[in-house]
Amino acid sequence: MLATVWHSLIEPWQQAIDRRAFLEVLLLGLTGGALGCWIIFYNLSYSTESLAHALLPGLVLAALTGIPLILGGAAGLVVAALAIAAAARTPAVGRDTAVAVVVTGFLGLGALLALSPDTPAGLSELLFGDVLGVTDGDLALAAGLAVVVLAALTLLHGRLLLVGFDRLNAGALGVRAGTVDLALLLLIAGALLVAVQGLGNLLVVAVLVGPAACARALTTRMSTMMAIAAAIAVGAGVGGIYMSYYAGTAAGASIAAVMVGAYALSLCVSPWRNRGTRRAAPRRAQPQ
Repeated sequence: MLATVWHSLIEPWQQAIDRRAFLEVLLLGLTGGALGCWIIFYNLSYSTESLAHALLPGLVLAALTGIPLILGGAAGLVVAALAIAAAARTPAVGRDTAVAVVVTGFLGLGALLALSPDTPAGLSELLFGDVLGVTDGDLALAAGLAVVVLAALTLLHGRLLLVGFDRLNAGALGVRAGTVDLALLLLIAGALLVAVQGLGNLLVVAVLVGPAACARALTTRMSTMMAIAAAIAVGAGVGGIYMSYYAGTAAGASIAAVMVGAYALSLCVSPWRNRGTRRAAPRRAQPQ
């Protein structure tokens, strides 16, 4: 029995593609888990999803023309930002409507380009990802992203907390809210550009939002939340690879499914945690 279980656990890692996939989900999980907590804290989940969809046409055009995907994705983000800014200037449209229209249009355009029968085979992987097909170059990019994002979040931790909790008075303490917002958005954009190559345009948001949403249901301390989210992201990545190997399902979709299951489980655990918190509350000194 033990020998059978051990063989089942190690069998997927005997292949090089699975080992590279594990390293990819490890690096992206650490990055996405930590960054995702700030995305949740700043209410940027919809903005993150919008950015992910907006860069799809640039990715597809880059794949068709042979230029690096990062350059194509970055160009897509710039064009989308300009289109949103132009549409938002119309009073009858409004910013929220402008974002929805532009992002939907870009996603539809990218899907048409990727799924057209005239395009080369494999472009559909930009939509759904191919974590089992990552290269050494992809791993190097993911490692660089992890170093940059984690270092930046460490340096910006205090400023991010201050702006998030007291945006109106942050300026009086020497912290510019606009600069902090811009830094966070740049980190999100960089994470999307790198992670989308392994996880796909439609699944990359799951890594950035799903683990953080799970962690938020379990704790309210930001440092603890970031650690839990990173652990959930890595665990879901490993679990998704196992599911893909033994069930024959797509790896990216399997990872997303495990994250959804983790979120459902966290919702079940959260009431028990809150009940314990309420029981502990009377121990605190009450104001006279």
